[in-house]
Amino acid sequence: MIRLLLSLMIVWSSPSLAVIETYEFSSPDLELRYKALSQELRCPKCQNQNIADSNAPISRDLRAIVHEQLEAGATDEEIVNFLVDRYGEFVRYRPGMDSNTLWLWSAPVILFVMAIAVVLLQIRKDRDGQTVSSNAARASKLRAKFDGDQL
Repeated sequence: MIRLLLSLMIVWSSPSLAVIETYEFSSPDLELRYKALSQELRCPKCQNQNIADSNAPISRDLRAIVHEQLEAGATDEEIVNFLVDRYGEFVRYRPGMDSNTLWLWSAPVILFVMAIAVVLLQIRKDRDGQTVSSNAARASKLRAKFDGDQL
C-alpha cells in the first residue's frame, strides 16, 4: 500500500517538475538570440524573474512568442517592441529612455552632481578663517584646562 502511494505521489508531482521547454531552431544563431532575449525580458506576473526562469503560464506564452518571431525573421528590437507594446515597459529589465523614465536615467547624474556640490561647499567652508580660528580657540581652551588640571 505504501509503495502504491509513493508511486502515485511521484507520478502526480512529476509534471510540476517538468518545466523545461525545448524549441527547435533553424540555426544556432537563433537559439543564442532566444536565450539572450529570454534572459533580458521580465515576466509580467513574477516581480523580478525573467521569462527564462519563470514557471508562470504567461512566461510560457512569452517564450513561445519569442520563438515564433525569431523563426519568422524578426529582429531582437522588433520582438522587444512588440512585447512592450503588448505588456508595457515593465517587461524590460532595462527600460528605454522616454518622458516616463527620464528621471530614472538622470537620477544618478543628478545625485553625483549634488554630492560634488556638497564636497566643494564643505571645502570652501573649511578654507574660510572661521573654521580655523574656531579650531584654534578650542585648542587654546583645552590647553588652558589641561594645564590648570596638572597644577
